Amino acid sequence: MSETRSLFSDAQLRRGRARWVYFVVLTLLTLLFAAAFLFPMYWMVIGSLKEPAELARPIPTWIPESFHPEVYVQAWNELNIGRFFLNTAFYAFGAWLVQLVVDVTAAYALSKLRPVLGNVVLGAMLSTLLLPTAALLVPAYLTISDVPLLHVNLLDTPWALWLPSAANAFNIYILKQFFDQIPDELLDAARMDGAGSLRILVSIVLPLSRPVLAVVSIFAVIAMWKDFLWPLLVLQEPRTQTLSVALSRLSATGRVPLTEVMAGLVIASVPMIAAFLVFQRSILKGLTAGGLKG
Repeated sequence: MSETRSLFSDAQLRRGRARWVYFVVLTLLTLLFAAAFLFPMYWMVIGSLKEPAELARPIPTWIPESFHPEVYVQAWNELNIGRFFLNTAFYAFGAWLVQLVVDVTAAYALSKLRPVLGNVVLGAMLSTLLLPTAALLVPAYLTISDVPLLHVNLLDTPWALWLPSAANAFNIYILKQFFDQIPDELLDAARMDGAGSLRILVSIVLPLSRPVLAVVSIFAVIAMWKDFLWPLLVLQEPRTQTLSVALSRLSATGRVPLTEVMAGLVIASVPMIAAFLVFQRSILKGLTAGGLKG
């Protein structure tokens, strides 16, 4: 039995005309999607290497008339990118840690502890995925600016980024799907040996869940690294801003060449592109493992 999933059978693909049509359409679609994803990055890199006057022309040039790689050094020094880069890395690390703790415990409770009305809670969480992000901005901002009961203002603090992203419904669903595949007999044997729920989670469930934990970790870091609108709202103090927010603020002043802003965007993109290239196999493996059941 062939492991490759396709709308066409092997017999259909062996026919001369159908085979050529299939591969021509497949090649065109592959090139189209590759161009759609790669062209913005190409334009960003090429734009950063141009002269500011050439970049501002109404008719753009596909290849720079002269290359200026020194703009990356100027952008790093003059825009203080190092500080904002560290800010972004710190926020991404904190978001990863908070999301992992909250999402893993929530998925473990829903999958293995099975509390009363657990399915209702899961359904309510999944229903939040249907809401547009913009619709949640105002209530989330009001909550962060005046936390209910505590009456604490979390604006310009890391918690303004970490707390709203802590309970991620998509990550909880992926983790629950994976935890459902762990045999209950294994956990029952651990309980008979005297292990509690927390010990079972730490000693048995987490070691077996490394692939899906890697996926959730990558999603959490990438989501925080590339987020722009929410950090723009809650990080109003320039010293606390992320790299994308700082670049937007600096470009709005009109005193920074656009090529340096483009160079800053390229620098901000490098860690996430490298992370995806290194962990792409783990991402696909974890998503596949979490989707086998249910």
